[in-house]
Amino acid sequence: MEYTSRQHSFDLFVEPSGRLTPRVAAAIETLASRGGIEARGAIFTRPEVVDFILDLVGYTDDQPLHHKRLLEPSFGGGDFLLSVIGRLLAAWRVSKNAGSVVEELGDAIRAVELHRETFEATRTAVVERLKNEGISGQAATALVDRWLVQGDYLLAPLNGQFDFVVGNPPYVRQELIPAPLLAEYRSRYLTMYDRADLYIPFIERSLLMLADSGNLGFICADRWMKNRYGGPLRNLVSERFHLKVYVDMVDTQAFQSEVIAYPAITIIGREKPGATRIAHRPSIDHKTLVALADALRAKTLPKERKELRELARVTNGAEPWLLESSDQTALIRRIEQQFPTIEEAACKVGIGVATGADKAFIGDFDSLDVEPDRKLPLVGTRDILTGEVQWRGQGVINPFADDGRLVDLRQYPRLRRYLEARKDEIAGRHCAQKTPTNWYRTIDRIFPPLAKRPKLLIPDIKGEAHIVFERGRLYPHHNLYYVTSKEWNLRALQAVLLSDVIRLFVSTYSTRMRGGYFRFQAQYLRRIRIPYWRDVPEALRKELIEAATNRNPQACNRAAFRLYRLSQEERSALGGNGE
Repeated sequence: MEYTSRQHSFDLFVEPSGRLTPRVAAAIETLASRGGIEARGAIFTRPEVVDFILDLVGYTDDQPLHHKRLLEPSFGGGDFLLSVIGRLLAAWRVSKNAGSVVEELGDAIRAVELHRETFEATRTAVVERLKNEGISGQAATALVDRWLVQGDYLLAPLNGQFDFVVGNPPYVRQELIPAPLLAEYRSRYLTMYDRADLYIPFIERSLLMLADSGNLGFICADRWMKNRYGGPLRNLVSERFHLKVYVDMVDTQAFQSEVIAYPAITIIGREKPGATRIAHRPSIDHKTLVALADALRAKTLPKERKELRELARVTNGAEPWLLESSDQTALIRRIEQQFPTIEEAACKVGIGVATGADKAFIGDFDSLDVEPDRKLPLVGTRDILTGEVQWRGQGVINPFADDGRLVDLRQYPRLRRYLEARKDEIAGRHCAQKTPTNWYRTIDRIFPPLAKRPKLLIPDIKGEAHIVFERGRLYPHHNLYYVTSKEWNLRALQAVLLSDVIRLFVSTYSTRMRGGYFRFQAQYLRRIRIPYWRDVPEALRKELIEAATNRNPQACNRAAFRLYRLSQEERSALGGNGE
């Protein structure tokens, strides 16, 4: 089910209370006492990037910071916290102090950390930092006790609102969150939709904790900006906030360790929506980032900073954020208005079979000792590396009858022997433990007719479009997406999908991984727009088919540009003229 903004109202948000069930409290205690780096989603931010984010949100020591309030949701080792304290003390010292340091600064910071050992280590470091700044031990301890909170940010009561919320929220998959705690999060946070990772409700709560004109500055994975599970959070931003700045951090050394996810910095203000300023891949050095922050915060973008852009209407309800150039965004919108989606045009997008135990279910086709109708030849990413299918001879066991139910193993003695010899591995899967009587099913049902259908095969992660035609002999593995069609000629469709027009679609809607690789997932492929096959002239049909058959990228572009009726300006927006 796709998200729509009518499904939720964020007016229902209620500040968490301290009342928790014993099971939830036990789950929190488990994470607080034993959670490792992976379970906690702890990634540490480089000091230059911390200072850059603080500059972008306006937390600078030329402001009366002791009269402001700042919140950090997950302070970890203190990457942000220690820099914040330095700026706060610098601003406080130049003001005329009427009271004690505890009275003046006690309400200026709230910072939360769940992991108890990390909390205690950072608490000690903060106390020492304050003492080194000339603050007495007693005052330092009193300040830290006011500032720091040990607990679950998503459930801990926090009083008042904040002028700044900054940090690097934890990146934790749902599978690593204990079930009672996950259920509690879902009951409280409307953005916990579909497969949302933990940083999603962190952003929701942080936004709703902002005071009027307050600013949030986070560095985290950008997946929520485009994929399905980010829909409710995008809708919240669109309805109530201003996406002020987006800084693409792909392939930059923003963190103190390597990360696979594609990070970005977002500055979001609790104010009337407006244009978004965009920067890409800055050098991670102090001088560069200071100058970039000044430019992004200027009243108007400096004319000499040609690499910086300002786009209107980036946020649009729950729709993915389009962060490309304005002319490319205009091209995407025009095509979306004029053409149906790929599935509306009688094409089906799917994903290959996941078994949950590939070593048991997959092997050399000829050597799989089962009845002939219980195995299918399998195609995976390694079979299509050249751009054409070069089958390596793998096969997959099919435990399903034509009616979709599992076959009776008593009727298939060879299959029964094969599976029972591997029962420990197969029955140990989560799906098998949930229904022990169906222990030998693959995670996904297998539909043998799919193997016989011609199809286009698309690997999940690629730097460029990699669309391979398969004649209808092989069944796709789960690391491949596929497209079939009852109307479109698949060779013609292959040419379209190989064109720069479709590359723009995928790059616009897809998240990326390290190295700039796109995710060619079904949710992004289904956003592609193509004409109905009946509307494609005969001469253009032949041109598309010939371009794909010859694997000629320039010919694919020329035909696709005519198919979408691109103007010269639109062709230029793609970086070419199709000639």
